[in-house]
Amino acid sequence: MKRKRNKLRRSSFDPTTLEIYRALYTSVAEEMGIALRRTAFSPNIKERRDYSCAVFDAQGRVIAQGDHMPVHLGSMPMAVAAALREMTLAPGDVVALNDPFAGGTHLPDVTLVMAVVSGQGPVVSEASLTTDHRPLTTLFYVANRAHHADIGGATPGSMGMATDIYGEGLRIPPVRLVRGGRVSEDIMRLLLSNVRAAEERRADFAAQIGSLQTGAKRLLEITERRGAHEALDYASHLIEYSARIMRRVIKAIPDGSYEAVDVLDGDGVSAGEISLRVRLTIEGERARVDFQGSAQQVAGPVNAVEAITVSAVAYVFRCLIETDVPASAGLMLPITVHAPLGTVVNAQPPASVAGGNVETSQRIVDVLFKALAQALPGRIPAASQGTMNNLTIGGLDPRTGKEFAYYETVAGGMGARPSLDGLSAVHTHMTNSLNTPVEALEYAYPLRVRSYAIRKGSGGAGKQLGGDGVRREIETLTPAQVSLLAERRVQTPYGLGGGQAGKAGRDTVLHLEEKRRITSKGSWQLAAGDRIRIETPGGGGYGSA
Repeated sequence: MKRKRNKLRRSSFDPTTLEIYRALYTSVAEEMGIALRRTAFSPNIKERRDYSCAVFDAQGRVIAQGDHMPVHLGSMPMAVAAALREMTLAPGDVVALNDPFAGGTHLPDVTLVMAVVSGQGPVVSEASLTTDHRPLTTLFYVANRAHHADIGGATPGSMGMATDIYGEGLRIPPVRLVRGGRVSEDIMRLLLSNVRAAEERRADFAAQIGSLQTGAKRLLEITERRGAHEALDYASHLIEYSARIMRRVIKAIPDGSYEAVDVLDGDGVSAGEISLRVRLTIEGERARVDFQGSAQQVAGPVNAVEAITVSAVAYVFRCLIETDVPASAGLMLPITVHAPLGTVVNAQPPASVAGGNVETSQRIVDVLFKALAQALPGRIPAASQGTMNNLTIGGLDPRTGKEFAYYETVAGGMGARPSLDGLSAVHTHMTNSLNTPVEALEYAYPLRVRSYAIRKGSGGAGKQLGGDGVRREIETLTPAQVSLLAERRVQTPYGLGGGQAGKAGRDTVLHLEEKRRITSKGSWQLAAGDRIRIETPGGGGYGSA
């Protein structure tokens, strides 16, 4: 009697080969990041690593990302799409843009995009482009985004309290910064004429361009070694596989609608509650995230553009995946996001948006996790600090006679997890940066770090404790303008499962023997010898103690 063989459904791709390509494309994005970090000039990029890199297919769909900044990575595909709508890239061309209303986040985050073309050798310098006569076909795009410590505007660091986009800095639509391997000096001069510390900006732009060239070179090596046809096929398979994994994750969430509300402290300009409302609807393998009922866009700079909201949603759902999955466009295919026009989660021109990227994005994560906690009890952590505590200081450096612009986000407490305490003094959720080492900060700027310590007891109580925030005090050694853009100074990070909220943050200016509490959003003139003290929020606790 013959045994019947089970007929296995043949996959359209080989799983082993798929994993090889996942690693290959991811390694390209990671190497781009390494090249950018090692050649950048500003401490914000080379020390804090406030940048992100990604690889896209010829249709502009993301196929791989580096382990960089979630707030960049989730929104970068919209910036690439905006660039490709505006122009066709020839070999050696690089497009630059930072327009928040064209896939950007806020003005300091500048995105560069480059095509990777077959039949064309990689660009090896700004002035040199190898050529041959083979047919030219676009195979991939590479892109990076870096936070420039200043991009113009009324305050050093470009993170002030402007009430429209025009006051926040230089807004760059898609422009051809590099043409045929040569930097467009007229475009570069225009950019540098509108920013502080122009030499530093030029060096960081050069680092971004070099990073793209590194990525293009590696992708061409992959296609030459393994064949362009296979490489492109597996790029598509990565997207299909990611979508399959995300559908499986969504299907494991009980069907139903889950609602949550969170409230921002304020916009720093006008009074009134700024609410974030979300309704999460799960139907089988699909999810709909609806922000209907969120506050209308406001005068102050806490408005988030659509790219930020989509990025925050992508991050939250990515956190639910317990396996190593390709960070590709497929992850968002089963998810629909509705962010009503003209609201604080989908602001329209000429809204100011500097804080939407760094502050409102964190609170979108908080409110969506709060909704998910109803669907997945025992899996979702309590709220983390819910802010990036953006600090900018600028003025004239007496050591060089030149302007300086220092920017940093300050770590805080992570929310407690169902079975573990939250971590202390870390960046969480939409940021993945480091702190600027004290030695690097004091070497680069006329500033002195007077104290830097964990803020003991700021984490929420519970069976699992929320992580503690930090206390960071910086002295200005020269007259300087200081700007602060932060949240969770009024509304505290929530606990879950009976856990207590983390402590709110607080901020102080110290002048001689005088201590003055300041608001979490604003700008102040400090004299030489003055200090600003930032005390960041702790994370919420989990479970009854």
